[in-house]
Amino acid sequence: MELGLLYEFDVPQPWAGAHPWGQRMGERQAYRDNIEQIVLADKLGFEAVWLVEHHFRENRSHMPCNDVVLGALSQITTNIKLGFGVALMPHEFIHPARVAEKVATVDLLSRGRAIWGMGRSTPMEQIAFGVDIPASKEKLKAAARSVVGMWEQEYYEEHSDYLDFPRRMVTPRPYQYPHPPAWMAASTESSATMAGENGCGLLCFSIMQPLDRLKQIIDTYREAQKTAVPLTGVHTDKVGVYTLVHCADTRDNFGTNRLWESMWWWYKGLAEFHLKWEMAHLTPEQKAQAFPLLESRARGEFDITEFDREDMVVVGTPDECLEKLLRYEEAGVDQLLCYLNFGYLPHEAVMRSVELLGTRVIPELRKRGASGVASGLEREIVRAGRSR
Repeated sequence: MELGLLYEFDVPQPWAGAHPWGQRMGERQAYRDNIEQIVLADKLGFEAVWLVEHHFRENRSHMPCNDVVLGALSQITTNIKLGFGVALMPHEFIHPARVAEKVATVDLLSRGRAIWGMGRSTPMEQIAFGVDIPASKEKLKAAARSVVGMWEQEYYEEHSDYLDFPRRMVTPRPYQYPHPPAWMAASTESSATMAGENGCGLLCFSIMQPLDRLKQIIDTYREAQKTAVPLTGVHTDKVGVYTLVHCADTRDNFGTNRLWESMWWWYKGLAEFHLKWEMAHLTPEQKAQAFPLLESRARGEFDITEFDREDMVVVGTPDECLEKLLRYEEAGVDQLLCYLNFGYLPHEAVMRSVELLGTRVIPELRKRGASGVASGLEREIVRAGRSR
């Protein structure tokens, strides 16, 4: 299993100052710190960094322009792959030609390190951009086909239900041939099936659900892959899962680093966002059922460390993190996307986490991977000898 990164460029509230300087100073610091962390991860062997595209997400995800940040990273990193995690594809968000242009530009600048993740977002953003929500799945697929056509054909033209585009040469072309690998965001079994049926990699998250539940989604995806008809020119069959990750020299540092407080910030922020924007139509009883931990925590009946005990997050010493990561590998995860910078974790603590994962955990994962390949080859040689 590979280790990657997922970054949203969180700017936790409350901000240190009234409008406009509290937000401005918080965002300036977040961009500096996050980029420094990613540059270190590149030097220490992380496989990829995925950057989100989110709009209007105050407190979390102050990064609407992942293509700009990925372009900057292409010039100050060397090996790490640069993932759109994701590009929002329905036509109301952006014209397919703009997706083709920005993904290809990052791929060109990075000399072939771009990864193209696709998604539809959620109602909060869809409503603001006037997205036809019932048609968003079909629009995502239609836009993806348009993007690939623009990369493959010298001159592209389309007159369809969703796009009326005259004959034009779309520039530049991707560095990779025929184009960067395509992945699709999914959080349910139905959306995982969609990713698998279309021959795209799967991007999903694990926090708030135990590993056996995550494995069900992965198994559904693998089953759909068996009869995949690739949506793009590159068939991808990999699973990337993100969760909160914090590696420390000792668990004694968790208090100083404000780890548990930061973890609750993440869960509470996610819950409040969904309850306000995505679930406003539900009854109070349904809302309580969707995020039961809010009331449990208020009553003192939920301990945030439960996430750790159930392996929904990966926190601990390097040895503990490795042990947890191997459980994700057993569940079918190909790349664990480490969400390292969340809540109130100090920048220095995140940098140390990157260092420990890069120097202590990644080498062990590679050793185990090499051993697995070697033993697999040995079994193949034995079987071949017996068949003679």
